[in-house]
Amino acid sequence: MKKSLILCTVAVCGLALLSGSAATAADNWVGTWNLNVTKSKFKPGPALKSQTLKFESTADGIKLTGDGVDADGKATHTEYVSKFDGTAVPWTGNPNADTATPKRMDANHYRNVWKKNGKATITADVMVSKDGKTLTVTQTGKDAKGRVMDTVEVFDKQ
Repeated sequence: MKKSLILCTVAVCGLALLSGSAATAADNWVGTWNLNVTKSKFKPGPALKSQTLKFESTADGIKLTGDGVDADGKATHTEYVSKFDGTAVPWTGNPNADTATPKRMDANHYRNVWKKNGKATITADVMVSKDGKTLTVTQTGKDAKGRVMDTVEVFDKQ
C-alpha cells in the first residue's frame, strides 16, 4: 500500500511537471522577435526605428520584454509577466498602458487589452505565422493622447 502511494504521488508530480511544460511549449510566440520596419504600418506615425520582443517562460508565467528605439531616437524598455489567462498584470514602460491583459486564444494567437488608469486604450492581436517565422501585432484603439491607432507591426523570429 505504501509503495503504491509513493508511486502514485511520483506519477502525479511527473504529470504536473509535464503538463506545465507542454502548456508553455504550446505558446509559439515564446522566443525573440525583431521588428521588420519596412513590412510594418504605423498609424499614427512616425515609425519606430527598432524593437525587439523577447518572450521567456518563467515560474510565474511568460515574461515579455520589449527593447527598442522610438521615432525620436530614444531608447525604450517595457515588460510584464503573465500567465496569458486574461488576468490584468502591471506593465512597465508602456506610455499607452499601465496594465496588460493578455489572453491565449490558441498556440499561435493571443489577444491583449491594454489599459491606462483603468480605461481600455488599445487591443492588440498577436499572431504567429504557420511556419513560426513571423509574428504580427495588430493594434487598434486610442493611444494615451487620444489618437486613433491602427498599427500593424511585423516581427521576424531571431
